[in-house]
Amino acid sequence: MRDKINMKPPWLNKKIHLGECAETKRLLREMKLETVCEQASCPNIGECFSLAQATFLILGRTCTRSCSFCNIVKGKPSPPDPEEPRRIARAVGRLSLKHVVITSVTRDDLADGGAGIFADTVLQIRQNTPRVTIEILIPDFNLFPDSLKAVAEAKPDIIAHNVETVPSLYRSARQGSDYGRSLDVLGTIKKTAPQLKTKSGIMLGMGEEEAEVLAVMEDLRAIECDFLSIGQYLAPSKRHYPVKEYVAPGQFSRYKEMGLAMGFLHIESGPYVRSSYMAGEYFRNLVGYGG
Repeated sequence: MRDKINMKPPWLNKKIHLGECAETKRLLREMKLETVCEQASCPNIGECFSLAQATFLILGRTCTRSCSFCNIVKGKPSPPDPEEPRRIARAVGRLSLKHVVITSVTRDDLADGGAGIFADTVLQIRQNTPRVTIEILIPDFNLFPDSLKAVAEAKPDIIAHNVETVPSLYRSARQGSDYGRSLDVLGTIKKTAPQLKTKSGIMLGMGEEEAEVLAVMEDLRAIECDFLSIGQYLAPSKRHYPVKEYVAPGQFSRYKEMGLAMGFLHIESGPYVRSSYMAGEYFRNLVGYGG
């Protein structure tokens, strides 16, 4: 059952130990790389950085969209750095990653939305560390066919695009985005490259109803989405979209059970789950990958 918002419940008491992050942060700064872990104020940053795991943020630090739930800086971005893919490929090797996640800010200012940089990053990692599994978490590219084709042809192992919330909350929480367009992104990728695994994510506690969550899960399965992450929304600050409720751990487990019954191949569902949290487990559990 759900607890109405007043104060954080006991299951949301994770502490961030920044001391565990020092070596990973040093390497990232040395190589002039950004992570969504830092920019989005992810509560799992200490855990992931201590394990030399990071989700790289490409195409700059500034997003052209204004989603009210997100902590990424909004505004006019700088031009893309063509050397960024090579630096990421080197960092993957130096961190000895087995699974790497690449995401980006939304770049509506670019003709291809940044798809070329995504594709080059995948190719550079493949050349440098061929055994690593690669996941890219892409924006919607305004559903531009050539951009979706470019990232699919780069052949990452997983292409993810998050629907984030239920359709009724898009106007207030996901300004500039469109639920149908997000579904079309995932559906187009699956049709273009059926061998690739697709993944999406949704946050709870924004005011959605259970029936709406289940409808989103059904919509994702209708376009053959393979993987799903479900986590608790936590507002980065008082300026952001407010938390409407804290969802009890048992409800996350229930959604997972129902989603697996719908046909998802793997689901991570829990209060602290984020799209890239335990990302390697999705692919590893599916194919028996052991590194």
